[in-house]
Amino acid sequence: MTVPDFRSITVEELVRRIKARELSAAEVTDAALERIERLNPKLNAFVAVDAEAARAQATEVDRALDSGSEVGPLAGVPVGVKDLADAAGFRTTRGSRHLADVAPAEQDSTEVARMRAAGCVILGKTNTPEAGWTADTFNPVFGATVSPWGTNRSPGGSSGGTSAAISSGMIPLGTGSDGGGSIRIPSALTGLSGHKPTQGRVPSGPAPMGASDLSTVGPMARRIRDVALVLDAVSGPSPGDLRSLDPIAPLRPRLDDPPAPARVLWCPSIEGSPVDDEVLATCSGAVERMKQAGVEVVDIEPVVPEIIGPFVLLFYGGMVPVYRELFGTPAWEEVTPGLRDILEGADERLTPDTIEDARKQAQAASLRLAEVMSGFDALLSPTVVGQTPVCEGPGTINGEETGMWVGNTYPLNVMRRPAGTTNAGFTSDGMPVGLQIAGHQNDDGRVLEITAWIEDLLDLDPVAPDGP
Repeated sequence: MTVPDFRSITVEELVRRIKARELSAAEVTDAALERIERLNPKLNAFVAVDAEAARAQATEVDRALDSGSEVGPLAGVPVGVKDLADAAGFRTTRGSRHLADVAPAEQDSTEVARMRAAGCVILGKTNTPEAGWTADTFNPVFGATVSPWGTNRSPGGSSGGTSAAISSGMIPLGTGSDGGGSIRIPSALTGLSGHKPTQGRVPSGPAPMGASDLSTVGPMARRIRDVALVLDAVSGPSPGDLRSLDPIAPLRPRLDDPPAPARVLWCPSIEGSPVDDEVLATCSGAVERMKQAGVEVVDIEPVVPEIIGPFVLLFYGGMVPVYRELFGTPAWEEVTPGLRDILEGADERLTPDTIEDARKQAQAASLRLAEVMSGFDALLSPTVVGQTPVCEGPGTINGEETGMWVGNTYPLNVMRRPAGTTNAGFTSDGMPVGLQIAGHQNDDGRVLEITAWIEDLLDLDPVAPDGP
């Protein structure tokens, strides 16, 4: 039987067809491998694939189904794993030259292990900027990933390999991580709905993450109901992540008929960066649709204008110990230049006192956000304030290049808030624009509900021009 384009079928429906034996896991895996072989030379989303191991996994899923054995809620779904997380049998290079020949991982990260236990088929690793340091996806080991929306454009970062693979239809599901926007940015730039979970909702590790103060891991898919479906399979505590949280009531059923938000805040720039006119107009149009549907929308000014300093110290300062052994060696010169500069600057500022001060500033910002959001369901903003960058270049705001084109995402990492994104429309040159939905502390369920409600209201379901 012909396997549908992964961009025209939900993960949930794909699993239903596999379990009903309308499709086999082997057929679905072969379709994914064929699409990777055909599309990846152009997009460079995958950096490693093990077709033999993937087919063996798919065969085991089919055998279990044919024998009537219990299979997981994600039986037969092909997955790409971001190359910051371990997947057994694959190198975890983190896009770093000094790790290019590291030994393959002997075990999965917690999230990948839970995906595998749920029946997923692990195909390989997806590209990332070195150590996940930036909102574009390029590195000195594998080069740049390009967007299926325009091959001179970036798919965002740092989960850009995963976003390009999903939005082009190579795979229906992948993993991401988000320390400053790295799930939301690539999801927005490639037309996906995404969700940055609360830290610990999906356990990291067991290997520690360099930016562990801010970073969180989670699944990526085209539509938000599939994200919720996978979150239910991978959430729950783990001793490998001291921040991991107890399980909550299943998330996916809450999205069957999600209640509309009653009152939301609209803040075009959370931390005060200028906003591109086209991005603002597109997102304002989506917010106007919400008003017409009966939602009360209250406009507010920037919430946390002094948050970049704590972010730089907590995010990049968390990477410094991972790289310090390279300082002054030939390997240091092979680190991505922009990352090298930031790490050197962070190292100069890094002391116990500066880290403690950054954490106090983060706490103060969190209290401020909680006060502002009291009585409201969510805080809405453009996901990013600028337009999609060209590959290996900065984004733009009204035609001017700027590194602050992602200004709305990183504050929510500093303040530890769950946040979603969904497609709000397109710029004049056809690039997707995301609308961000930030929620109350730990309230992933309500963020997912509102994201699903907006996704349904706008009903855009964008499909990239490059695909199967």
